[in-house]
Amino acid sequence: MFTLPFYLLVALVLLILASFFTVKQQTAAVVERFGKYSSIRQSGLQMKIPVVDRIAGRINLRIQQLDVIIETKTKDNVFVKMKVSVQFKVIQEKVYEAFYKLEYPHDQITSYVFDVVRAEVPKLKLDDVFERKDDIAIAVKRELNEAMTTYGYDIINTLITDIDPDIQVKNAMNRINAADREKTAAEYEAEAGRIRIVAKAKAEAESKRLQGQGIADQRREIARGLVESVDVLNKVGINSQEASALIVVTQHYDTLQAIGADANSNLILLPNSPQAGSDMLNNMVASFTASNQVGEAMKKANSTQRLAKKNPKNEENQEE
Repeated sequence: MFTLPFYLLVALVLLILASFFTVKQQTAAVVERFGKYSSIRQSGLQMKIPVVDRIAGRINLRIQQLDVIIETKTKDNVFVKMKVSVQFKVIQEKVYEAFYKLEYPHDQITSYVFDVVRAEVPKLKLDDVFERKDDIAIAVKRELNEAMTTYGYDIINTLITDIDPDIQVKNAMNRINAADREKTAAEYEAEAGRIRIVAKAKAEAESKRLQGQGIADQRREIARGLVESVDVLNKVGINSQEASALIVVTQHYDTLQAIGADANSNLILLPNSPQAGSDMLNNMVASFTASNQVGEAMKKANSTQRLAKKNPKNEENQEE
């Protein structure tokens, strides 16, 4: 029986094993034959001719991300650093183009991102850069798609993940923001103060109105009381002049009593002239006289009423 030498058997086993290879999931392998492109192998167990075929490279089909840091200037001459994140992947049907047409895809993508961002940002002011960052990202994606699709790459998304102005500019923006907030706070405080002043003025006006109404009612009642007092005095035979003098003297002594109720008060009565003092004395005498007359008249009236109550029969006989 013919038998192979041991070393030939080992070589044959190694040759058979070299004919098989595996490709991972979401990966494509490029196979060349004698240095020329042969085929694209997808995930799974694959076979090639040993020595004749070789694996030239493997392409990652998963979504990848490339972060690009760019420093550029805005329209208002402010330098900013922007971080642009580009998410891309190799088109499965264009693995050949991605492997053979473009040697350094990351560098190519970075160059296009620089070109688009430095063309768009100088058209905008710093505040507009923050507000329109999505527009810049869309412009970058559009430009990259037009350029990279030819090389077998699909741009999934582009994101402006960071906008970092110069530190002095950020400090100035913070001061502006703080000043604006202080201005707003001052306006609110002023408005609150105005509301308090208006409310206080309205309350004082209402208080004065009620106080005036109270004084008017008081004076009206005083006048009504004086009129009734004069009518009562007239009925007992005291004329209006004497009644007025009596009321004046009564008010005069009421005032003196009110002043004297305070132990710390002092009162000095000085007439303007001797004639004025004489007139005051005459008025006081007349008032006392009128007061005595009123007292006598009231005593007589009371005596008459008591007698009438004690002798009702005499009154009936007199009436008959």
